[in-house]
Amino acid sequence: MRPRHRFAILTAALAAGTMWTTACGGADTADGEAEADEMASALEDGARLNPLIALHEADEPVFGLYAPRPGGGPARGDAPPPPVKTPSERAAETLGYTESDYVFDGSMEGGFEEALPAFVEFAEALMDAGATASTNPLVVKMAKIDDYEQAALEVAAQLDAGVSGIMFVEVESAEEAQAGLDAMRFESQGGTRPDGEVGMGPEYWGIDEDEYLERADLWPVNPEGELISWVIVESAEGLENVREIAAVPGIGVLWPGAGTLRGLFTTTDADGERVFDEEGWEGAIQSVLSACQEFDVPCGFPANASDIEMRMEQGFSVFVMGWGDAGFETIDMGRSLSGR
Repeated sequence: MRPRHRFAILTAALAAGTMWTTACGGADTADGEAEADEMASALEDGARLNPLIALHEADEPVFGLYAPRPGGGPARGDAPPPPVKTPSERAAETLGYTESDYVFDGSMEGGFEEALPAFVEFAEALMDAGATASTNPLVVKMAKIDDYEQAALEVAAQLDAGVSGIMFVEVESAEEAQAGLDAMRFESQGGTRPDGEVGMGPEYWGIDEDEYLERADLWPVNPEGELISWVIVESAEGLENVREIAAVPGIGVLWPGAGTLRGLFTTTDADGERVFDEEGWEGAIQSVLSACQEFDVPCGFPANASDIEMRMEQGFSVFVMGWGDAGFETIDMGRSLSGR
């Protein structure tokens, strides 16, 4: 039985109820070309399977997009409902845009058991269309960690689907961050992921199972690892503990949850009007960036064309945008500003 077919049985059971530092324009052309050559060499000679890590090691910014929406849903106004896209159609759309460094999926934040099977079908369609972890690494956002044991099961299943990175949302303590990172590491590496259970991970990564077991470890705590973790701070408690969170070894990218934090800094006045404390919101974002810089952790931001230049100048180096023309424009701007 092929690995992906064995994994399909696992996901069906789960669904049934189991369980830049680079500032824009900062380097001269020669330095930028040298860093690009270094990254390309790392990928070509097999030193790196994960291009996101290669970019980090070359001190280059990272730009990525959410996966195209699957369509469907209610109609808006007089327009017909959006057509439902097959996994193959979504895969073809994804691969049709080549400037994104990774494919981001946030579907499992809203419900792991419901969303995992559809995500696996999408990953399989990408693979059938020629994608691998080296050409189109997958990064997924999961639900907040409330139960460490359940979170470990969910992380393992997502890794078994071939992902190269996992984003942990609303992290509020170093202990919570550590639990997420441990779930990404095999038991033999000191983590909680069951040894020997790999699903279709090796197939999407384009390597055999033995090599996958060796290389599917967490960077940078293991400098040779090919998995990356992203951690979002987006609550008052998380902001209070942001330095302790940033100090946890193994965090690949730390993010301020800009959208959620906007809600945190919005109140209602006596007249019932919503009041946004922009200064407080920006201060929260900068506190996360300061922690990133203090502990030498790349810092991420959900940018758009109106703010990516400013955020790059501030020191943010990893960006995620929505799929579509606005996201494409933002990536074009970021790449142009950074010389990539």
